[in-house]
Amino acid sequence: MTQTVKLAGLTINQDLFDFIEHEALPESGIPSPQFWQNFAEIINDLSDDNAQLLIKRDELQAKIDNWHQDNFGDKFNFASYKQFLTDIGYLAPVVDDFSISTENVDAELASIAGPQLVVPIMNARFALNAVNARWGSLYDALYGTDVISSENGAEKAGAYNPVRGAKVISYAKDYLDQAIPLTNGSHQDVVAYHLNEQQLMVSLSNGEQSSLQDVNAFIGFTGSINQPNTLVFKHNGLHLELVFDATSEIGKADPSTLSDVILESALTTIMDCEDSVAAVDGEDKVIAYRNWLGLMQGNLTENISKGGQEFTRKMNSDRNYQSLSGDTIALKGRSLMFVRNVGHLMTNSAIIDSQNREIPEGILDAMITSLIALHDLKGNSSLSNSNEGSIYIVKPKMHGPDEVQFADTLFARVEDALSLPRNTIKMGIMDEERRTSVNLKNCIHAAKERVVFINTGFLDRTGDEIHTSMAAGPMARKADIKLTPWIGAYENNNVDVGLACGFSQKAQIGKGMWPIPDQMANMIATKINHVEAGANTAWVPSPTAATLHALHYHRVDVFALQQDLMQREAASLDDILTIPLATDTNWSNDEITEELDNNAQGILGYVVRWIDHGVGCSKVPDINNVGLMEDRATLRISSQHIANWLQHGICTQEQVQTSLEKMARTVDGQNANDPSYQAMSNDFDNSIAFKAASALVFLGAEQPSGYTEPLLHQFRLDKKASNNS
Repeated sequence: MTQTVKLAGLTINQDLFDFIEHEALPESGIPSPQFWQNFAEIINDLSDDNAQLLIKRDELQAKIDNWHQDNFGDKFNFASYKQFLTDIGYLAPVVDDFSISTENVDAELASIAGPQLVVPIMNARFALNAVNARWGSLYDALYGTDVISSENGAEKAGAYNPVRGAKVISYAKDYLDQAIPLTNGSHQDVVAYHLNEQQLMVSLSNGEQSSLQDVNAFIGFTGSINQPNTLVFKHNGLHLELVFDATSEIGKADPSTLSDVILESALTTIMDCEDSVAAVDGEDKVIAYRNWLGLMQGNLTENISKGGQEFTRKMNSDRNYQSLSGDTIALKGRSLMFVRNVGHLMTNSAIIDSQNREIPEGILDAMITSLIALHDLKGNSSLSNSNEGSIYIVKPKMHGPDEVQFADTLFARVEDALSLPRNTIKMGIMDEERRTSVNLKNCIHAAKERVVFINTGFLDRTGDEIHTSMAAGPMARKADIKLTPWIGAYENNNVDVGLACGFSQKAQIGKGMWPIPDQMANMIATKINHVEAGANTAWVPSPTAATLHALHYHRVDVFALQQDLMQREAASLDDILTIPLATDTNWSNDEITEELDNNAQGILGYVVRWIDHGVGCSKVPDINNVGLMEDRATLRISSQHIANWLQHGICTQEQVQTSLEKMARTVDGQNANDPSYQAMSNDFDNSIAFKAASALVFLGAEQPSGYTEPLLHQFRLDKKASNNS
C-alpha cells in the first residue's frame, strides 16, 4: 500500500511529499506551510475549471459527430460545415490585431535561431546529453553518420579511417567557406591561422595572405595570440569554434593543425514531463521532478559505462574566450531549458484532493516544476539556465483560446503562490490540436504577455484531425494524408500568425521532429525546409542531429527571411478545415492489410516498451526495420486511423485482430535479443502490453480527443501492480 501524508486537505504520496520537503523546498525561499496551503487553494479553486474545459471538448465533439452523421457523403457542404463550426463556438470571432508584449526573454528564444532538442526528463543520461549539446563537434557528427558516404574506401572501419576523415574535413571546410568566407582563397587551402593585434589572418598554400570577408565575424580565442588553441566566430547569431592541436591524429595531418570544428548546436532543450515519458504515479513523478531539480541546481550527474570505461557525466560549464582587445567573452555552455508540463486532460494519484479526487496533472506539474525552477532564479547554481530570470514551460494539447486562458490563469496563481513577479513563467503553446490551429491568433492573445513559443506538432495534430472528423468518413491512407491541403496550410498558418503577432526577434516559431535518427543525410537534404518556412527553431532527435541541423541556420538568415514572409498572403482557413478523407476507398484486400499491418506494428512496437518497461520515447524499428523515434503522438495517429477505418467498414474487427496478432509476432522477433523483453505472442490473453495495444484500437473512437494516455496509464499501472504482486 502506498504511504501518504495528509496536509492542507490533501492526501500526498509519501515519496512526493518527502522530495518536496527535503529536496525542492530547501533554499527555495518558500516556507513549507505557505507552499502547501497555497497549493491546496490552487487545486481547490481551479480543478473544477479544468474539468469544465474537458466537458466542453466532449460537448463540441458530440455536436461535430452528429453534424457529420446528418450530413454524410454527398450531403456534405463545406460552407454549411464552416458556419456550423462558428455557430457552436468551435471557430471563435478573431481578435483585433496585436503584438505580444512578453518581456525578459532569453536571447536563445528571441534573437538567435537554432535547433531544439526534446528529451524525456525521467532519463538523466538523455537529459545531460541534451543540456550539454549546446556545443557539438562537426567532425564527429559527420564522421559517425551517413552524411559522409562510405563509398571508395570511406567506410567507418576501425578506430579511424583517414579516407573517411579526409571527406569529413573537406565537407567541414566547405561549410567554413559559407559561414566565415575568406577575402580570397578557401579554407581548404589554409596552411596557418594567425592573429595580430588587429585581426585574424590566414596563410594560403599559394603563399598569399587573406583576411575574413567579414572581419567582425571573428570574436575571440583561447591560448595566446602567437599560438591560439581555439578561435571563435559568429555568423547568423550562432557561434563556431576552430580547434587546433598539432599532437592529435587529425591536427598533425592538417597543415594548419586544425583538429576540429565545434558548432553551437542545441540552443534550447525541452525537458519533457509529457509525451516522451511514462509517468503514471507519484513514484514516477518524483523521478522526473528530481532530475529537473538537478538541472536547475546544476548538480545532476549520471555514472556512465562506455567503451569499457566508467565516468561521471555532469553539466558543462560556460566557455570563456579573450578578444583581441583583451576583454573576456563568456558564452553559454549549456542549452537553455524549457520544461514541458502535462496537458489539461490527465489526473495523477500523486495527490488526492479534499473531495477524494486525483488532481489534474497539469496543475501538479505547474506548481512543482516552477518551485524547482526557483533554484535557478535564486542563483542556487553556478550554472544558470535563464539569464533573464524567467521560467519556461511548454504547455501541450490545449484546445482553443479558453484553454490557453486557463493555463495563463494557472501560471499566474503559481506565481502568486511562489512570490514571483507576474509573467515570470513564460508559456510555450503547442499548436497541435485542430481547435488551436483554427483559432491560433486568439490562443496567442490569451497569453500575449507570457508567450515565448509556438510550435507545430504534425503528429498529434494529425491524430486530432482524424478524431475530430471521425464520423465524416474514412480517412485517406496515412501516407496520403500528408499530401492533403490542410497540412501545408496548417504549417504556413503557424508562421503567418506568429509573425503577425510580433514573434520575430521576440519569441520562437518552431517546427516538428525529424523522426529517423539514423538517416542524417536525408535530414540534411530536407530539414532545411523548416528553416526556409520561417521557423527559428525545429526539433531534432539527438545531439548529433542538432549539430548537423545547425548548418541550416548558417545557410539561411531566418530573421531576414521572416521579414519577407510577413508580406505573403496568409494561409487559408478553408484549407486548414479541409478534412483528409479518402477520395477513393476502392482499396484491394492487400492494400488494406498493408495499411493495417503498418499501423499495428507501430502501435505494438511502441506500446510494449511503454507498458512493460515504462519507456515513453525510444527508437523503435518500423515494419521495415527502420528505426523511428516514437512517442504518444505517433501512437495516437496509428490507433485513430484504424479506429476510423473500423467505424466506416473499411476493415473488420477480425481483420484488425489478425493483423495485431501477426504484428505482435513481428515485434517479438525484433526484440528477440533483449533479455528483459517479454514476448506478447506467447500468451495474448495475459500479455498486458498486447491488451493495451488492442484497447487503443478497438476503443480508439471513444477515447477523449483520441488521446492514448488514459488507456496507457491504466495498463501501465496494471503492469506495475503485477510486477509487485
